[in-house]
Amino acid sequence: MAKMTLDQKLAILSDAAKYDASCASSGGQRRNSRDGGGLGSTTGSGICHAYAPDGRCISLLKILMTNFCIYDCAYCVNRVSSNVQRARFTPEEAVELTLEFYRRNYIEGLFLSSGIIRSPDETMGDMVRIARSLRLDHHFRGYIHLKTIPDADPKLIEEAGLHADRLSINVELPTDASVARYAPEKKPAQIRKAMADVRLKREERKDRSHSGMRPPRFAPAGQSTQMIVGADGASDTQILTTSTRLYSGYGLRRVYYSAFSPIPDSTAALPLIRPPLMREHRLYQADWLLRFYGFELDEIAGAAPDGNLDLEVDPKLAWALANRHRFPVDVNRADREGLLRIPGVGTKSVGRILTTRRHRGLRYEDLRRMGVNLKQARAFLTALDWRPRGLDSQDLRSRFAPPPEQLQLI
Repeated sequence: MAKMTLDQKLAILSDAAKYDASCASSGGQRRNSRDGGGLGSTTGSGICHAYAPDGRCISLLKILMTNFCIYDCAYCVNRVSSNVQRARFTPEEAVELTLEFYRRNYIEGLFLSSGIIRSPDETMGDMVRIARSLRLDHHFRGYIHLKTIPDADPKLIEEAGLHADRLSINVELPTDASVARYAPEKKPAQIRKAMADVRLKREERKDRSHSGMRPPRFAPAGQSTQMIVGADGASDTQILTTSTRLYSGYGLRRVYYSAFSPIPDSTAALPLIRPPLMREHRLYQADWLLRFYGFELDEIAGAAPDGNLDLEVDPKLAWALANRHRFPVDVNRADREGLLRIPGVGTKSVGRILTTRRHRGLRYEDLRRMGVNLKQARAFLTALDWRPRGLDSQDLRSRFAPPPEQLQLI
């Protein structure tokens, strides 16, 4: 077989990495180059691959170190039994690519994942070698996100956290039974143990030593994970239950949801078509409500009686429609928690409402200027000059649901 060029490897391994959604760089700390120079300071701009919560574009080189894999996970296009073209970067090639992409202002950081080659320890060792070379040999100050191997030696994962901004350990599927069925080589208990170890290492390094010195930072942007949506029969409520447990138990920064993509030569146990992308979008919206809006899982699940989120309206609006007795909310009197429950009102708008009403009463036009989505919100709030009509009407949902579409016959 002819030897591949670096460009050919890049085409294969960047395409293979597209199935991992957990590459956003939110939470990353800005590193500067004032202390002796360095590459990859995130003060510039580049091609956008991810967004931070503050709106910054973070451009990442997103690649697999290799798509060879000794595992045979049914849902993975790179599984050992899959008939795909294989490629592998050497650690030196991965370092060279990252540096050259940065010098051309294409990227601000690296997201590195990999199939398992020979053993988890050997794979993790090569990934750590890449991160260590970038940080220590080339003084790279850009963002680094490493996808870690749960079965690898904990010492390797510990070293990875010293060089990477974020670590991710993917749980893959929402239930242990699904993992056992579709990825029998992976052990959910081992994945959770690796997550717990990362959390403990992060907490240990937050404290100063007896001399007052801080220990080296460990994965300062935290850890994340990914779940595949629609490969098994798990409902949205089951998926969100797992997410809630992961956030509270392991201090995860993000849980990412990736709609299952049918792959060639897959097992008959997997669906033939992918779930609607709107389902993935609704899960992200519900995740946001749980993390930033004070919603409880039971409240979101209560608005989804069959266990799945409404695809026609967002989860916050679905909850409001199911709890009409709690509306309308007076924006001049309600507390922060009550304001956050109003559809179309975000966290920033709530902050502006609370600040402004200390000085004067709020009118409808004030809310518009504050960025409130009044198309959704006006049916659920009152202001000095506004009171909605028909809140209890049976056709309220029809105001927000998309209009029916004519199906194609051919």
